[in-house]
Amino acid sequence: MILERKNYLFCGNDASTYWATIVYSLIATCKSAGVEPRTRIEDILHKIPYYERDEKDMTELLSSNWVKSNQTCSE
Repeated sequence: MILERKNYLFCGNDASTYWATIVYSLIATCKSAGVEPRTRIEDILHKIPYYERDEKDMTELLSSNWVKSNQTCSE
């Protein structure tokens, strides 16, 4: 945790720090859900435009919901 705080000093500006925080949070939620971060983030980035276009509920893309929907698809 201390290392992360020190890393934020080198983000360059407030906007970079904001986006870095989002990415770190996504990775942490993936790890806590037992999901490969790259797989989940790629899948979510591909689905977001379709969810916005069709006005779907984006809570389906949260970690716990995403894991449940992908487990049922793979079984």
